[in-house]
Amino acid sequence: MRVVIMGGTAGIGLATARLLAGDGAEVIVTGRDPERLAAAKASVAAAEQVDGTSREEVAAFFDRVGELDHLVLAFSGGADAMGPLAELEVSAVRDAFDGKLFPYLFAIQRARVTGSITMVSAASARAALPGTAGLAAVNGAIERIVPPLAAELAPVRINAVSPGVVDTAWWSFLPEEQRRAQFEAVAGTLPAGRVGRPEDVAGAIRYVIGAPYVTGSILPVDGGFTVS
Repeated sequence: MRVVIMGGTAGIGLATARLLAGDGAEVIVTGRDPERLAAAKASVAAAEQVDGTSREEVAAFFDRVGELDHLVLAFSGGADAMGPLAELEVSAVRDAFDGKLFPYLFAIQRARVTGSITMVSAASARAALPGTAGLAAVNGAIERIVPPLAAELAPVRINAVSPGVVDTAWWSFLPEEQRRAQFEAVAGTLPAGRVGRPEDVAGAIRYVIGAPYVTGSILPVDGGFTVS
């Protein structure tokens, strides 16, 4: 099984790469940070420096890679699009689309996939939290393209996994003490009783990759966040 994970050098992407490589898959990860790429290399078949926002670099990468079984798109975006709408720069929301949705679309256009494509969105797409309209716009757009793409690109399967609060570097905009307090507060509201770990989401991605009758689906991986 040959798998490409774009955004596979940290957080959810790296956890997925390690899990699938441990299953015996040939895993190729991409990222932009040379140090993270070097660290990831020990766990996977190959780690390539690719700027996912560059159409030229993405096109050249997929031309080199050729045919693959599964594609995982795990760009994290960032927190710049978070905040009350009245205080939010529209340019920050535009940057969030440019950093996640549009790279996903272009990668899907260029990749020669035979099995499945799995996108990582986020629970903000379906939640009603003040200050998350910018994030909801980007991740909601990602989740809404899943069903039409599943019909359009069949027999290639198209799915998304939608994490809730997961302890990754995405939260590094908060000081450590504040971050831990935030996680404890969130954990107290969740049926699962804790915030997520990258490995939790990696397990869900492994599931949809290996589930031949699952397509057009968005799988929440949020500890009950969107139902609590």
